[in-house]
This record gives sequence, C-alpha cells and structure tokens, in this order.
Amino acid sequence: MTVSIEEGTPARRAARRVRIRHLRRLATRFLRSIGLHAFSSLTRRIVILNLAALIVLVSGILYLNQFRAGLIDARLESLLTQGEIIAGAIAASATVETNNITIDPDKLLELQAGESMTPGANAIEGLDFPINPERVAPVLRRLISPTRTRARIYDRDGIPVLDSRHLYSRGQILRFDLPAESDEEPALFDRIWEWVKVHLQRDDLPIYHELGGLNGRGYPEVATALEGSPSSIVRITERGELIVSVAVPIQRYRSVLGVLLLSTQGGDIDQIVHAERMAIVRVFLVSAGVVVVLSILLAGTIAAPLRRLADAADRVRRGVTSRPQIPDFSARRDEIGHLSQALREMTASLYNRIEAIESFAADVSHELKNPLTSLRSAVETLPLAKTPASKARLTEIIQHDVRRLDRLISDISDASRLDAEMARQDAVPIDVARILEAVVEVQREIAAPDGPQITLDVAKSDQDDAYVVLGHDSRLGQVFTNLIDNARSFTPKDGGVRVLLRRNGAAVDIVVEDDGPGIRAEQVERIFERFYTDRPEQEAFGQNSGLGLSISRQIVEAHRGRIWAENRLKPRAAKDDAPVVLGARFTVRLPGAAA
Repeated sequence: MTVSIEEGTPARRAARRVRIRHLRRLATRFLRSIGLHAFSSLTRRIVILNLAALIVLVSGILYLNQFRAGLIDARLESLLTQGEIIAGAIAASATVETNNITIDPDKLLELQAGESMTPGANAIEGLDFPINPERVAPVLRRLISPTRTRARIYDRDGIPVLDSRHLYSRGQILRFDLPAESDEEPALFDRIWEWVKVHLQRDDLPIYHELGGLNGRGYPEVATALEGSPSSIVRITERGELIVSVAVPIQRYRSVLGVLLLSTQGGDIDQIVHAERMAIVRVFLVSAGVVVVLSILLAGTIAAPLRRLADAADRVRRGVTSRPQIPDFSARRDEIGHLSQALREMTASLYNRIEAIESFAADVSHELKNPLTSLRSAVETLPLAKTPASKARLTEIIQHDVRRLDRLISDISDASRLDAEMARQDAVPIDVARILEAVVEVQREIAAPDGPQITLDVAKSDQDDAYVVLGHDSRLGQVFTNLIDNARSFTPKDGGVRVLLRRNGAAVDIVVEDDGPGIRAEQVERIFERFYTDRPEQEAFGQNSGLGLSISRQIVEAHRGRIWAENRLKPRAAKDDAPVVLGARFTVRLPGAAA
C-alpha cells in the first residue's frame, strides 16, 4: 500500500500540473483575445452604445416605474381601512358627559301597563360623547403599537387629544423640545444620493409641516374629516421623504366626536422603493457585465476579420509579398463575407490588370524595337550610300518606319487610355442603327471606287427602342469601323462586305461578313490578341499595328457584351463533302437598354 501511494502521488501531481498548464493556456488565449479587441475603436463604440442603451432603459424604469404609485395607493387603502377600524373602536369607548339621561315625566305618566319608554333619536343625537383619553389610550396603544403608523386624535374643535408618539398609561401627552439639528455637513455620497432621491420624486407634492400642539385644522385632511368625510393626502418632507396621511372621522350616532389622523413614518415607503431600486440596480450591474462581455465577443467577430482584411490590404498596397492573399470569409454569408469576397475579387482583378499592363509593356517594347532597329540601320547606312538610288531607297525606308512608329504610338496611346476614358464617362442610351448608318456611309465615301461594296441590312422590329443600348457612341463607332476596315481589307474587289443588325432576344447583334479567305482554325482566338497580325498578301508590311481587334474586344467587353469570329461555310451537298469557306463573320452582341 505504501508503495502504491508513493507511486500514485507523483502521477497525480503531474496530472494536476498538466491541468493547470492547460487552464493557463486557455486563460492566456482569452485574455489575449480580449486585449486585442478591448482597445479597438469599434469595440469601444459597441460597448458604449450598448451600455448607453441599457443605462437609458434602467433610468427610465427608475424614474417612470409604477411600483411607487401602486405602493402609495395600497398604503392609502390600508390606512383607510385601519383608520375606520380604530375610529370605530374609539367611538365605542366614548362616554356621555353626564351619568344620566333626562326623560320627560309627563310622558311616563301616559304609559299604560306593560309599556316602556326609550329616548328618542333626537335626544340621543343631542347627547355629548367626549373622547376620554384615559379610556382611549389603551385601545390606541394596542392597535398602533405593532405597526410603525403614527396616530393622532383631535376633538371636534381640532384640538389634539392623543398622539401615539407620546402615549403613557393614562393617555397624557408629553411635550418637550426636540434637540437642535446637527450642523455637521453630510458626506459627499449622502448629498449625491439625497439629490438623486429628490429628483426622482414627484415635484407636484406639497411639503409636510409638523403642527405639533397647534390646531389640527391646519391639516386639510383633518378639516375635511371634521365635516364627516374621510380624506387622504400625500406629502413629502424637506428631505424628500414621503408621508401618507389619512384622516377618518370618529362618529357615534351620526355625531362627529373627533378625527383620527393616521400617517406613515417618513421614509417607510421610501425604504421599500429604495430596496426595489437597489434590486433594479443589481440587475443592471449584472446585465451591464453580460452586455460588456457580449459586446466584446461581438466586436471580436467584427473587428478581428476587419483588422485581418485591413492588414491584407496594407500588404497589397506595400507589395510586401509577390501576391498576398486576402482572407476568405465568404462562408459567413453576411456583410463581412461580402466585403471579403469583394476584396478578393478586386485584388485578383488588380493583379490581373497589373499582369496585363506588364504584358502590354513587353509587347509594346517588342513591337517598337522592330521599326526602331530598321530605322537605326537605315540612318546608319544612309551616310555610306554612294548612289542616289540607294539614298532614295534608304530615305523611303526611314519614312516608312517613321509612319509605322507613328501609327503604333497612336494605337498604343488609344489602347492605354481606353479604360480610363470609359470609366470617367457615363453610359447613355444610344441607337446602334444610327451609328451603323453613319459608319457605313463614311466607309463608302473613303472606299476606292473599284473596291468591295458595303451594304447595311437592319432587321425590322415593332419596338421603337429595339436597337437602343447603354454605352458610348464614339467607342462603339470605333468598333464598327475596325470591323468594316478589317473585312474590307480581306475582301476582293469583286466581293462585298455586309453589315447586319438584328434583335436576338434581349440583346442586339451586329454582324459583319466578308467574302475573303476566312480565318484559319488555329487563329480564331489569336486574332483578338494584341499586336497579332495576319494580313493579306497584297497589303504592304507594316500597314497595321495589330491592335484594332484587341481594342474592339476591350470596348465590347466594357459594354458587357461579347465579340467572336467564325468562318462562313458553304452548305454541303453531301455529308462527305469537304467544307468550303466563303468568308469570315464577326459578331458583336450587346445587351439591350432594358436588359
């Protein structure tokens, strides 16, 4: 047994140490989490706003609660019932002023045998029943002593007869001067509490003044009770303590013998109200603690993701890493999840744009080197030319390279500022039919007389706005011009270029067809790449920058549309026949204005 104890004690100690370390780690993590969010501006705002709402609610409860009014009403009813019982007991103990009742002897002689005579009602009501303090004092002492209620009895003239504060065995009233109030200044907390208590009280209550041995008619309720009707009133002392008073007439044979005045001690109701308010304050403190903890946890679920998103955005701005990742909170399905998804998409778009700019810069550098190299060679060779023909040939090469550079720089400038211009300008409703009519008319004017014919076919529609789209008329006109120029360059002189405009559901289709050689299958997608050229043999080298179709696709995509190319094929007579290409077809699909 000793061995097992010796062996078990270190094991238990080790297990206890493991549990302690585990609890310490949990506490450290919790405190660290609290520390991360406790000094956050968002956390402070959440906590302050929640506490402010709770404080306003509790203040309203303390100021506007109905408990105090209900307590006062209940106290009034209780005092009224108690006063009626005590007044009845006092009236029963009252005696007449004399020891005999006068009866008329002549009426006695008129009585017959067996008859009796009783005093009349008028005679009884006319009797005097003064209140005897010696007989009433014991009754009053037995009824009032168990309670904290103060009882005072006034006779029919309002003169005080008894006071429960100064009752002796025979009912005498002892009068003596109260000690002077202390001049000691109350403490700060006491002054603050008195100020709060006074301001929480009703401000429409009269002030209570102690009359002492003066006539009781100075109290309105006593004066009303002397007329035969019970009365009650609520007053406050100068210290803000409530005093509820009820005056009940003491009656016997419908004769008012005096008045019983019952009043609460100053602070009785206030103590109950104070206890209830303290209970509300304790509930407030517990609720405030819960609100603070929940606010910190709520702020943690909001502030921590926002802080991580902000840090990731800072890393993207500083370019600390090659491509920093934005935290993914899309699973939350709330505003933070939407913000995270938007930031991730924005960052991906930004990096794609950066890569596109880098690729564009590399392509521009490559495309500019070719004419620059040719131009440099021609310039270096020009002084060495010996014949006029050689000099003229070199001069022609220089001029050709200069025009090529000028065309490249213009197209590059147009492509580089395209996004910025379309972002600054607002999209407006435009009629595609009118733009096509203007572009086709211009192309017909600048085309060679013996060149291919350009035709425009606009499909009829019952809708007035069938061909209205949201966009920029100048840029869409540039797209149509590039497509018609491209089709005209590949079409033979005896061929034609056809432009079709039609409605396709909620979209508008613009189709440009030519009678050229078509597009090689492997080049269908490449023709929209920057600086890619696949020109006809009859066209001189360097007449095209290779940016026309790339710019067109960029403009169409900025209008939320699509552009694609395909070959026009001749219908097959048999399934085994080889496809015959009739030309190329470029289709632009733009969403309608109502889409």
